[in-house]
Amino acid sequence: MDGTITLTQNQAVATITVGHPAANALPLALLTKLSQTLKVIAADTMIRVVVLQTEGHGAFCAGANLADLARADTLEKATNFFMGFATLINTLRTLPQITLARVHGKCVGGGVGWVAACDYAVATEAAAVKLSELALGIGPHVIAPAVKRKIGTTAFSKLSLDCTEWHSAAWAHEKGLFAKITKDQAALDSVIECLSSQLAKYPISALTALKKLQWEGTEDWEILLAEKAKTTAKLALSEFTQSIIKKLIDK
Repeated sequence: MDGTITLTQNQAVATITVGHPAANALPLALLTKLSQTLKVIAADTMIRVVVLQTEGHGAFCAGANLADLARADTLEKATNFFMGFATLINTLRTLPQITLARVHGKCVGGGVGWVAACDYAVATEAAAVKLSELALGIGPHVIAPAVKRKIGTTAFSKLSLDCTEWHSAAWAHEKGLFAKITKDQAALDSVIECLSSQLAKYPISALTALKKLQWEGTEDWEILLAEKAKTTAKLALSEFTQSIIKKLIDK
């Protein structure tokens, strides 16, 4: 299954809800549809804030969809798969509107990169994070620039090397991935509603100019992330990684 994308709008605030039965893991088709939806929003001058969230009460995002990755059995296919994450990050980075991530639960791998690419993230206490890529024989290459930008090199090193350990929402908040944490989803919704409503009052020109200021120095990411997608694709085709992915899918 490719999953679902739902777009709703309340005046100047657009909300995108992503859903996939495999703990909101992201296959390429869903990544592509999400980026396309964001590009449609980018052209709408009435929208000033975009809230990104996922379905359910379990995981926020399980990262890359392993079943989809298993089908990427050539360098071209594997590169295209990881380019899905590269395109999403670059689309969020260049979007004129301010993006708010509503993180209700655990977040893994590419999901952490997705959150890091948003301008502001609010999470519940249940939103532990993990970068599990090294355990698969690859690494968080594509999302590294976005994650390091948010939490710094030292915290990124710990997160990527402790690839089997969960890091608490409090840790992610302390390091800067989450701007705020809340006790539960009810409080999360309250914070998101208040923040999005406040930001939507400001001129889109001011919001866009501030966003460009915050993302200064990332102008080379179109090329950089494409290179990292190819690096990850090569690693993903190794015998070790293919074996691990097969075992996980067959569980």
